[in-house]
Amino acid sequence: MLTADFDYTLPPELIAQFPAERRDASRLLVMDRATGSIAHKKFRDFQTHLRPGDVLVLNNSRVIPARLRGVNESSGGKFEVLLLEENSENDWWAMMRPGKRAPVGTRIIFRNHSGELTNITAEVIAINEEGHRRLRFGFKNNENIQHSTFNAEHRTPATDAPQPVGSSMPAPDLSELNVHSRFIGVECSHEFAAANILDALTDLGELPLPPYIERAAGKTSDTDLDRYQTVFAQPVGSVAAPTAGLHFTPELLDELRAHGVEVCFVTLHVGLGTFAPVKADSLAEHVMHEERFEVSEAVANTVNTAKREGRRVIAVGTTSVRVLESAAASDSLSMNLVAADVSPLHMIPRKVGADSRRLLRSCIRSGPGRTRIFIHPPHHFKIVDALLTNFHLPRSTLLMLVSAFAAPGELRGRDFALRAYAEAVIERYRFFSYGDAMFIQ
Repeated sequence: MLTADFDYTLPPELIAQFPAERRDASRLLVMDRATGSIAHKKFRDFQTHLRPGDVLVLNNSRVIPARLRGVNESSGGKFEVLLLEENSENDWWAMMRPGKRAPVGTRIIFRNHSGELTNITAEVIAINEEGHRRLRFGFKNNENIQHSTFNAEHRTPATDAPQPVGSSMPAPDLSELNVHSRFIGVECSHEFAAANILDALTDLGELPLPPYIERAAGKTSDTDLDRYQTVFAQPVGSVAAPTAGLHFTPELLDELRAHGVEVCFVTLHVGLGTFAPVKADSLAEHVMHEERFEVSEAVANTVNTAKREGRRVIAVGTTSVRVLESAAASDSLSMNLVAADVSPLHMIPRKVGADSRRLLRSCIRSGPGRTRIFIHPPHHFKIVDALLTNFHLPRSTLLMLVSAFAAPGELRGRDFALRAYAEAVIERYRFFSYGDAMFIQ
C-alpha cells in the first residue's frame, strides 16, 4: 500500500487545542466491524460497550518534561533539545535542532523556566563521515567543567514531512539532530541539584506537546501539565502521551471494575516509533524506530487467561496494541514450546496438537522488550479483540494501525476507517491528542 492511501482532508479548526472540560466529557464514535455501522455516543457511554470478563489494557507510561532550550555559548543562537530515551542514569538519546548550526566545538548552555542560563552545558566534539555527532555534556561548578563523552547520530532535515491535508497547522518537524547524550550533574543557577537529570526536568524542561497544539515557548501551563498526562501514569519515559488513556478518570476506572471488567496496565515509552512521520512513498519501505515496553507477569497471566477462556482483550490506544502484539508468542516460539511440552506461564494445556498451537499463538510473554512493529493493512491480530483510540494525523502509522484493525487480515479496513473519519469531520468531532475518541469493536 502507499502512504498517500491514508490521506484525508481535515479542517484546521477541528484540531483540538485544549482538552474537554472533563476528561470523560469527550465524544465517542463507535465502529462495528461486523455490521459496518458507525454510531455517535458520549465517552461516558463507553462502559455500555464492555462486558463482564473483558480485559482492558492501558499504557501507564508517564510523559516527562523532555524539551530543553539553550543557546550557543559564543553566538547566542538558540537550540532546542528533545530527550527521547534513557539508556542508563544520565545517559539519553535525544533530538536537537538546528543541527546544521552545531559544528565541532559548539557549546550549548541551557536555560531554566525563567529564561536564565544554568550551569548545564553540551559541547559538540566530533562529526564523523556519516554525519554522526559526538557530543559532551557537563556542568559548570566554580568555573570547573566536568564532562562525559557520548556518540550522536545526525539526521538530515526532513523537509518533506507531510502536513494534514486542508490544514494550515505545521506538521511535526523532525529536522532535529539525534544525539546520544550523557549528563554529569545538574546543579543550576537556582542551586537546585540532582544526581539524575530526570530529577531536574521539572525545573528545566517543558512538556513536549505536539506541534499542532499551539503554545508559546516557555514553561508548560498547569492545565497541560495535568491533562497531557493520564491519571494512572507511573513509570517515566514517554515524550508524547498515550492519548487514548487521557479520557479516563479514577471514578470511571472504578466503575468499570465494578462492572466486572479487569483493568490492567502495560508500559510502552512513547518515542519516535509512535510519532515519526512516514516519509517513504510505500509502506513497505518505512522502518519504525524502536521503542521500549514492559509487560508484568501478572498482566501476562490475566491476558493469557482471557484468551484461553474466550474473553475479549481490549486495548486502550495504539501503543497498548503494539505492546500486546509485540509480546505475543511468535509461531516459532509457539512450536518450540509445543515440541518441548512446555506451557508459558502455566496457562496453556500441555497436549500437543492444533488447539495447543492456536492457544500458544494467542498468548503473550512477560518481561521487558523492544519493538519496531509496524502494523498496517493487511495484519492479523493475535491478541487484541477491540480498540479504543483517538483520531490520528493523515498518513501516520497510527492511522495505518487503525485501518488494519478495522478489517484484520484485509485491505478494506482503510476504506472503513477513512469513511468513519469523514463522518467524524461532518459531525465536527475534535481531532488528535486532546480530541475525541473512537471505539472499534
